[in-house]
Amino acid sequence: MTKRNGPNERIKRRYLAYLKDTKGRDEASLDAVAKAIDRFEDHAKNRDFKKFHPEQARAFKTHLAAARNQRTGQPLSASTIHSTLATLKSFFAWLAQQRGYRSYMNPADAEYFNAPDNLSRVATARRYKACPTIKQIRAMLDAMPANSEIERRDRAVVAFALLSGARDRAIVSFKLKHIDVENELIEQDAREVRTKRAKTFTTWFFPVGDDIRAIVVDWIAFLCAEKGFGPDDPLFPKSKVAPGEDSRVPRRRTRPHALGEREPRSRDLQGGLRARGPALF
Repeated sequence: MTKRNGPNERIKRRYLAYLKDTKGRDEASLDAVAKAIDRFEDHAKNRDFKKFHPEQARAFKTHLAAARNQRTGQPLSASTIHSTLATLKSFFAWLAQQRGYRSYMNPADAEYFNAPDNLSRVATARRYKACPTIKQIRAMLDAMPANSEIERRDRAVVAFALLSGARDRAIVSFKLKHIDVENELIEQDAREVRTKRAKTFTTWFFPVGDDIRAIVVDWIAFLCAEKGFGPDDPLFPKSKVAPGEDSRVPRRRTRPHALGEREPRSRDLQGGLRARGPALF
């Protein structure tokens, strides 16, 4: 294992703290920044940042263009290269202003991390992404069984995704109090719902059919009437599995846990659909 450079590690921690405390970056964003800087350090053989030279940036860009994804074996995507270079440009521009580095670095050297224009255009282009049609989603719902409690929950997750248009991280964090069936609205309160960029807003049910709405309404009624759930309980609780029993939704004796970030995948293809990620639903 390559030995890390102590001064580099300390200044990286300062930079990540700076991003968190002044820019409000979340942990996922900080992890991406740390990964990009580590990738550059590995290529530079952990050379001290004070010895940075524009030639390192040029060589690193050539390296990225030839590098391959370790998981797929495919060349790195244009968006990956673009975001990595943008992260490094921001880091070295900040670094050149820090005490102990100003005398070693020219702030303009960070510009050498600019991505080629053609690559930037490819990376930032907006493209159409195929997603299931309402007809296909209905076919999948028709094919999904609804005999057990867990099957009913999984079916309600799919119906609610269509009815609400909410993001997958939000769906698994909704509580019953966020759903107003009578007024057909959803309160996406960032204090409790994992919305994008922690934004709070209200949305309304999409007019996708009374049968889709009924699946969700029946599920909410089941939780309240038969499971004793209250306003602060999750809309989609996790399964409870006991020895020798089928998995089921827990009763409201203690606060149930939310479903989490797992979508029901075992029945994804029952309607003849191609499997897709939740972001394309």
